[in-house]
Amino acid sequence: MRFVKTNLTSLAHAFARERLSEGDVVVDATAGNGHDTLFLAETVGASGRVAAFDIQPAAIMATRERLEKFGRSGNVELFLCGHENLAATLGEPWRGKVRGVFFNLGYLPKSDRAVTTSPGTTLAALDSARALLAPGGFISVTVYTKHPGGFEESSAVSAWLNSAVAAGAKTLFCGEHNPAEPWWCGIVF
Repeated sequence: MRFVKTNLTSLAHAFARERLSEGDVVVDATAGNGHDTLFLAETVGASGRVAAFDIQPAAIMATRERLEKFGRSGNVELFLCGHENLAATLGEPWRGKVRGVFFNLGYLPKSDRAVTTSPGTTLAALDSARALLAPGGFISVTVYTKHPGGFEESSAVSAWLNSAVAAGAKTLFCGEHNPAEPWWCGIVF
């Protein structure tokens, strides 16, 4: 049997593309270098809204530059703060209107690997994202485990997803909680 490695970003984007439409409201909880933020801005179009969060100024700058390069900054708001604050930051105008929330857990590529997502803030962010979702909305979570605390974060996210499934959410998994390989889950509420 031959193992074929799946591009998790492509899978996450395909999952979202099936569920998003022009004019939707979406969130990138971990802006990073702006790849998912750009994808979301393109997918929801000029009439949609995108909010993107990151705790690192370099990530916000890289995301802004990527959006401007492709002419997609008009419908995107960038927030220099932790993803655990997304519901409080966006507030009531966004509550119940968000069609999808993207997470890429780990560290910002080509940056200080000591600055990472962590179990406590990520679980709070997942709960925060859930509170903003419209009925039928989704969360896309890509989990990278090869950083300090990554395996523990993966375990916490796996437990959170299992409790959501037990409460009736529907999921699609690629991979699973393990110390060696990244994995992805799309969950629809």
